[in-house]
Amino acid sequence: MTDAIPIGKSQSIRECGHDELWLQDQIADNPSCLQLGELEVIFRERQQASGGRLDILLKDPEDDSMYEVEVMLGETDETHIIRTIEYWDNEKRKWPQRQHFAVLVAETITRRFFNVIQLLSHAIPIIAIQVNVVEADGKKILHFSKILDTYEEPEDEGGSGGQEYNEDFWKEKSSWTLDAAKSLLEATRSTFGNATLNFVKYYIGIRVNGHNYMSLRKRSGGRSLLSCWFAELYLPDAIALLEEAGIAYTKKNQILRISTDKAAIASKADTMAKIAELVKKSWKE
Repeated sequence: MTDAIPIGKSQSIRECGHDELWLQDQIADNPSCLQLGELEVIFRERQQASGGRLDILLKDPEDDSMYEVEVMLGETDETHIIRTIEYWDNEKRKWPQRQHFAVLVAETITRRFFNVIQLLSHAIPIIAIQVNVVEADGKKILHFSKILDTYEEPEDEGGSGGQEYNEDFWKEKSSWTLDAAKSLLEATRSTFGNATLNFVKYYIGIRVNGHNYMSLRKRSGGRSLLSCWFAELYLPDAIALLEEAGIAYTKKNQILRISTDKAAIASKADTMAKIAELVKKSWKE
C-alpha cells in the first residue's frame, strides 16, 4: 500500500544514549514542543532558595504568564511532583502579579501518580506532559504528549485583604485599560445587550449572563491586551475578520489576543461588534 503508515517502536531516552540535560536542551531550543504556545526561555537551571534548581523557566510574551518546567527521565515519583510544585510556588512569590503554571515533564506518568496530579490540579495549575522517543523506518522522533491540563483559574470576584476591585481601583492601576474596556463595551453593546464591566484584580471582563465573554489586561505604553475565546467552528471566521480589518493578533489554542487601546477599538467598532457576535455564538455552542 502506497499510503501505509509505518508502525513505530517506543524507546527510552537513555536507551538512545541521551540524558536529562539533553532533554532540557531540546525543550529550551524549541519550547513550542510542549504544546503550550509560543513561549520564551527566561532561565535555565535557576537557583532556588531551597537549594535546588528549576530546570527551565518559560514565559508567554503575550500575557507574561510563566511556566515552571521540571524534567525527569523514567517514571515520575513523589519527589518529582513535590519539587515541581515547590519551584512553582517559589517563582509565584517572586512574581505574584503574573499567572504561573507548574509543568511536569516525564517519560512515564503511572496511573497512581496521574491520579495524584489530577487531584492537585483542582487547586494548583499543574500541567503533566509525557515524552518518549518513537523509532520508525530507522528514524527516531521525540514526541511530547500533554496528558493533563485541566486547571481553571477561579474568578477573583471579591477583594483580598480588604482590597476591593472596582472602577476606582482600575482608574489608579491602569486608566487606559479602563478607557479601552468602556470603549469595547460600547462597541459590542448591540451584540451583548445587557453586558457590564466586571472588575477583577488582573483584568476587566465584558460580562454577559454571568460569564466574561472578553477580557482586557493592562499592558505598558497605554496599551491593553484583549483576549477572546472562540469555538473551533467560529475561529476561522474570527481570524478572517481581523485580517480583513488589518488588526494584528496572536493565537494561542482557541484564544485570539489583540494589543489595543481606546482609540483603536473605537475606530474598528464595526469589526469588534462582528467579533462579539462570534464570541456570543461560541459561548452558546
